[in-house]
Amino acid sequence: MNKEQKQQIRKLRGDGHGYAAIANALGLTKNQVSAFCRRNNLTGKIADTGDENTPDGSYCQYCGKPIKQIPGRKEVRFCSDACRLSWWNAHPEQINRKAVYTFNCAHCGKRFSAYGNRHRKYCSHACYIADRFKGGDGHE
Repeated sequence: MNKEQKQQIRKLRGDGHGYAAIANALGLTKNQVSAFCRRNNLTGKIADTGDENTPDGSYCQYCGKPIKQIPGRKEVRFCSDACRLSWWNAHPEQINRKAVYTFNCAHCGKRFSAYGNRHRKYCSHACYIADRFKGGDGHE
């Protein structure tokens, strides 16, 4: 649990949201939220469900603001583009990259992988220069 999540738990708990609603909003477990609240004296009967503002109980995954879902549309996870970009920038390991290709470098023979470019030949710029100019700088 990072500092942002801890601040969001305090804010959402102060707004009257329950443990389960906060856990769903922040991508944590209910036990993590309740343990944090217990350690920080945020317990008590603040809210039963925490879903008064949003009947479906959805919250922005980044800032924790309530989100109103539109029936018949894809479920929205973020309240704005800024929140969406910030969350994805903070969680690059969760990006499902499908265009990852594996190659052998044309110069050094080292095996490497590249994202998005099927036609790559070299593992680095240094290998490209070394192979292209055969070790010289081109001014000989």
